[in-house]
Amino acid sequence: MMQPTPPRPAGTWTEAFMGLESLGLQPSSRGKVREIAELGERLLIVATDRISAFDLVMPNGIPGRGTVLGRIAAFWFRGFSDLLPTHFISNDPNDFPEPFKGHAAVLSGRAMLVRRAERIEVECIVRGYLAGSGYADYRQSGEVSGVKLPAGLKEFDPLPEPIFTPTTKADEGHDEPMTPAELVAAVGADLAEQLKLLSLEIYRRGAEYARRRGIVVADTKFEFGHIDGKVTLIDEVLTPDSSRFWPVESVGSGKKPVSLDKQFLRDYLISIRWDRKPPAPRLPDDVIQKTQERYRIAERLLTAGAAQPVW
Repeated sequence: MMQPTPPRPAGTWTEAFMGLESLGLQPSSRGKVREIAELGERLLIVATDRISAFDLVMPNGIPGRGTVLGRIAAFWFRGFSDLLPTHFISNDPNDFPEPFKGHAAVLSGRAMLVRRAERIEVECIVRGYLAGSGYADYRQSGEVSGVKLPAGLKEFDPLPEPIFTPTTKADEGHDEPMTPAELVAAVGADLAEQLKLLSLEIYRRGAEYARRRGIVVADTKFEFGHIDGKVTLIDEVLTPDSSRFWPVESVGSGKKPVSLDKQFLRDYLISIRWDRKPPAPRLPDDVIQKTQERYRIAERLLTAGAAQPVW
């Protein structure tokens, strides 16, 4: 059973923040969910309340979602700073330059001041359970991204050990799976090995901590870049957008686990037989509310009473 939803902070969960333009500000670049303001050698990354599924942004957002994403990401960035450099500087609006500091009430939690990095064009995915596209690949070939798995695994089963299954990093359209050989060809043997080892260790630490707090991290993705010549953790980390989060008590029954992430939205869109072509359908109020609840439960379970994870 999912944990009860905590009270809603006044004014936080009623109206979706769809982007900096609503504050009279112009982002330097815009992704499906995040917007970036360039500040010289620093960037301000802002998580909006927009939500995407099947590569399309829904016309209405999930109020408060971006704040949850930003706070969870900052929580993990602080924790992983002992393992490797991260691009995170601060999510305190007092540290933001003007005019962003003047919008602290809106940007608090959802915005992060970070160091600019040279992005490595790879999505570093780690899977601890057989789900999603990994399960579809396994059914066809017995492999996931070139990694051979034991026969007889079922959907939602834990893997014998976590596996590293990188993909391309596409600004538009679908990311494509990469075999180990393709990763080496793209970034070189030394960096490929470093990305694999770092990804598996970040996942191991994060998954062990999350399980103690009641969440199974079924799979997740990381992004890395170079800052001052060092491989650096960037973008976001172990959020409900970049991961599959399942409550511990819902795993292992043979049934589909409860989702504390975007999977609830994907399941809704599948249920209405949307053809996954634009325009994306407008989300009904009950889907918005139930999606909100899942994100907020994930944040509470992971971060309650702590500024960062304790290994």
